[in-house]
Amino acid sequence: MVTTLSTTLSDAQAEMPTTPRADALMVKAESRVVNDLAKKGLQLGQPVFMRIFKMTGELEVWMKNDGKYDLFKAYAICNYSGYPGPKLYEGDWQSPEGFYTVSAEQMNPNSLYHLSFNVGYPNAFDKARKRTGSSIMVHGGCSSRGCFAMGNKKIEELYLLAYSALTRGQKTFSLHIFPFRMTSRNMVKFNSSPWIGFWKNLQQGYNAFEMSHQVPVITAERGKYLVNDQLKLAMTQDGKKRQVVIR
Repeated sequence: MVTTLSTTLSDAQAEMPTTPRADALMVKAESRVVNDLAKKGLQLGQPVFMRIFKMTGELEVWMKNDGKYDLFKAYAICNYSGYPGPKLYEGDWQSPEGFYTVSAEQMNPNSLYHLSFNVGYPNAFDKARKRTGSSIMVHGGCSSRGCFAMGNKKIEELYLLAYSALTRGQKTFSLHIFPFRMTSRNMVKFNSSPWIGFWKNLQQGYNAFEMSHQVPVITAERGKYLVNDQLKLAMTQDGKKRQVVIR
């Protein structure tokens, strides 16, 4: 059975923040999205995973299909703030980098920027590093003060994909934000950056997904991200589960 927005809304509308206006915008985007999904053998409601690459201005949407994630579409980002490197404090006009999680509560149908969802900054890693800031969004329009502005048509599609997944059983979805594609070549290219140590930590999560097309479980411990086997190693050091789940 092909899942449509009408069935998604009837199943779980009461559990998700929404408005008549947001519903109308998603219905408007539905025909575009459903046709594009069908070309990839996908449908609305399948679990989603998103990645952002700041320097190339791309937001990728991946969808779970037959046990792994397939690339659905890469959307061009209209505008984002700042330069390569993480967000450090409120008002620095810098967009974040790291591993974030989006839940139903972070969806914003009342956005002043058409539609939006909060990326989840600051996460446990950011807080451990004393990084501050709030209301970092993926939203419509094309202006940014630390957010990722997608333009209205694209945020309608992204919002619909996320909303459908969250109302069809995905409790949260992961959003990984990178300065660039964390290839070996790019790591050498940017080796002189003061952020290279942080980026090498991010590269571990990037590589884990690239190798398996499974979204890795990533946690924060002592000011670092831990990915997969690193998590197991840390948990055996003293038998105490101190990790904070970021997924």
